[in-house]
Formats: sequence, C-alpha cells, structure tokens
Amino acid sequence: MPTFRYGHASASDWRDAARSCLTQLGSGLANLGFLYVTDVLADHASDILAHLREHTGVPHWVGTVGLGICTTGREYLDEPAIAVMVADIDPGTFRIFSGITNANEIDRALLKCGSAPANFAIVHADPNNRQVTELVSRLADRVESGFLVGGLTSSRRQNLQIADGITEGGLSGVSFSDAVTVATRLTQGCSPIGPKHVITACQRNVIVSLDGQPALDVFKEDIGEVLARDLNRVGGHIFAGLPIAGSDTGDYLVRNLVGIDTSHKLVAIGELLDPGGSIMFCRRDGNTAHDDMARMLESIRKGLYTQPRGGVYYSCLGRGASLFGPDSRELRMIREALGEFPLVGFFCNGEISHNRLYGYTGVLTLFV
Repeated sequence: MPTFRYGHASASDWRDAARSCLTQLGSGLANLGFLYVTDVLADHASDILAHLREHTGVPHWVGTVGLGICTTGREYLDEPAIAVMVADIDPGTFRIFSGITNANEIDRALLKCGSAPANFAIVHADPNNRQVTELVSRLADRVESGFLVGGLTSSRRQNLQIADGITEGGLSGVSFSDAVTVATRLTQGCSPIGPKHVITACQRNVIVSLDGQPALDVFKEDIGEVLARDLNRVGGHIFAGLPIAGSDTGDYLVRNLVGIDTSHKLVAIGELLDPGGSIMFCRRDGNTAHDDMARMLESIRKGLYTQPRGGVYYSCLGRGASLFGPDSRELRMIREALGEFPLVGFFCNGEISHNRLYGYTGVLTLFV
C-alpha cells in the first residue's frame, strides 16, 4: 500500500523553508510529490522544485501556487511558506499531465496510467483561462469515474502550476487508475436563506423576473427587511445558489452577485443563465459553514475502513480565517475528526469537485 510523508515550513528565505521540509520528510522511497507554495515565493517556484527533486530523488511532482497553503492542522496565509507531501505509489497507477489550454487539447491529453485507463484526477487550473469551466467538465468525461478534484491557482504574481516542471495557462495535474483508492467529499461555505425560485425571464447573467415577479422584489423578500433597506450591505454576504439538477444531496453552485438595478428591479450574478432554470439566494455564514464542515467530516469518516494514508484539501480563499476564525480552525477540524495524517493543499480561486467549478467550498480527498 502507498506510504505518504509530509513537511511544511515558513521562512523568509525559501532555502530555509525547503531544508525544514526535507528534514521533516526524512528518508524513504517515494516517486510522486505534491508541492504547494505561497505566492510570496512564486518567483522561486522553479528553484524550490529543483531543490526538492534533487534532495528527495522523487521524479514526479504536481502542485501550484496559492495566496495561502494548507497542511495538517495548519494554514499559511500571506507569508513565505512551503508544504510538501511525497508518496510511494505503483508507477503504473498514476500519470502527470499538463498543457491543456483549450478543448482540442482535452482529447489529446495523455491520462492513461501504464496499461490502465485513468479513473480519477487531481487538477490545478489557471483562473485566467476563459474556457476553464468547459475544460473541467470535458476533462471529467475523460476519466472513468467522471470525478476530478482540485482548484484554481490563486496568486498576486504568476499563476504557476507544477507538473513535472513549471507550467501555466491551462489545466495540469495527476491522473490515477482505479488501483489507487480515494474518498472525497465537498462542504459548502454558504447556506440557503430562501426557497428555490424559477427564473422566468433573464438576459445573459441578468435576472429580470423570478416566479413571475420582479427579480429584485423576490431578492428583497428572501434577504429580509434589514438588509433590504440597505442593499449596499449585501456585497460579500449574500450570494446566488444554482441547484445542480439530479443531485441527491441538494448540491448547488455558489456565484457572486455582481450588480443590482433598483430602478428596473434587476439582479445580476456571475454566471450565464437560462429561462426556466432554478436559483436560490444564500448567506455566507461562519456558523453554518462550521456545521456543514462537521457534517462532511463525519460523512467521510463513517465511510473509512482504515486511517487515511494521506490527503489533499482545496479550500476557497473566502473560507479559512475569514470564515472559521483564527488559529487554522478549518484545518484543525480535519485533524480532530480524522486524526493525524499527511495532508497538503491550498486556498483556491475556485474549487473543482466532480465535473464542476465551485466557489466558497472545501474539497477534501483522502488516499485510503
């Protein structure tokens, strides 16, 4: 069975952080590495990768840059930091891929793991690629389970990814055959505040009417009298939720509100819409996010038959300390629920789960 080891550190000089990570990793066989660095160190990503490859002997690496990075019980935000996890996995059960920047390259992507088809993939994506939503969906069609996990790179510098080298501009990651067993769950960071509504009229991303009523009137009724009197307060607090058809868990995609027209009673959101679709409004709330995180962790714990060997966690930039409070509470919840095991990841510009791009969510994947 695969074995995982990990290390993490913060230091003003990347070499010091890398040396600390290497000390924590110790010695042992490994052929696949996960590397996440904060964007403060983005300019040194190539040097960090080369240093770790040389001193570990691990030939294959995946990862990306984030405004913040995650590890077991700890998050690093706005500071120079590195998180590394290495694993000894059968070389015929995984494959690194990169260079997917448009739909034509999806079909040419080499995902096959040895002689076995790809069953699942961990994906990092460039948020500046305008086709990213379509690319995620089409790439999911290329793996047997139809399931991807990952996130969009977040950086104030370069949106760099790691896929056996430094890359950018599209999708990259690692595919696995069904010989690698994983368990994965998603937790929402927002909670619905009203019922589902039918979009009865819209223009692109602008909602004209809901349930036959002016969109803004319905919106005000859902958010309550206090917020309705001062719509300037809804930004960053109220969002649109788009229910996923056929979901047996009430899953939904969260999208930002991008405009309100009080004279014409219109509401605009960050997603193209179709008449006849469903929508509901949601609140970003620390208490409900905490409760849903606990629910997700209990659900994945009940399905485990052994202690996780390793894991990756991809959380929205809108979560972390701003939603769960200080002292890495979000990451500590994972450790308290599932125990001490190697875990790395980053804070994303958007999260990938199954075949969709989410927002304000956390996606946990365990190797078991």
